[in-house]
Amino acid sequence: MQAHTRDTVHAEAFRLSPRDWVPNNGHLPVILYRDVLVSKSGGGSRADAFEAIFTRNGWPPKWRNSIFDYHHFHSSAHEVLAVAAGTADVIVGGPGGRVVHMETGDVILLPAGTGHCLASSSGPLCVIGAYPPGQQWDIRRDALNDDERRAMEALPFPHSDPVLGARGPLTDKWLNAA
Repeated sequence: MQAHTRDTVHAEAFRLSPRDWVPNNGHLPVILYRDVLVSKSGGGSRADAFEAIFTRNGWPPKWRNSIFDYHHFHSSAHEVLAVAAGTADVIVGGPGGRVVHMETGDVILLPAGTGHCLASSSGPLCVIGAYPPGQQWDIRRDALNDDERRAMEALPFPHSDPVLGARGPLTDKWLNAA
């Protein structure tokens, strides 16, 4: 599997309102990319391909695993998750939030503050997680105070889209939202 994205990647953007103790992000939408990878011969895995794509686009990959099965969010980093194997139903937005079905090859970009939780999965699930340079993720399961919320909202924007680089929806949907 070579690290190539499709010529046309379908991306959907949606905003989430605060829900219970989960702030979500009032300024930046979640971006969901479908069926990102193009299969090519040459060895390697989808996980390797996603890591190469994220690295090439300035989002250093940090882990391979699953998604926590409890509601949480990150106040100190934006996060991108790629499904390299299996399928997952992910609750986005906190308890009672939107259920997003993700299949192998799908990617979701979560702005800081966006709640997420693995509701169910099938197959051996392998997810790749990456973050913008200089942002260290925390795991929050409680409400932010005013200073923490201001710090979250002041996080710098990534310089490029994790999937498509300079021409991706992050540059349109996030940078123009500022």
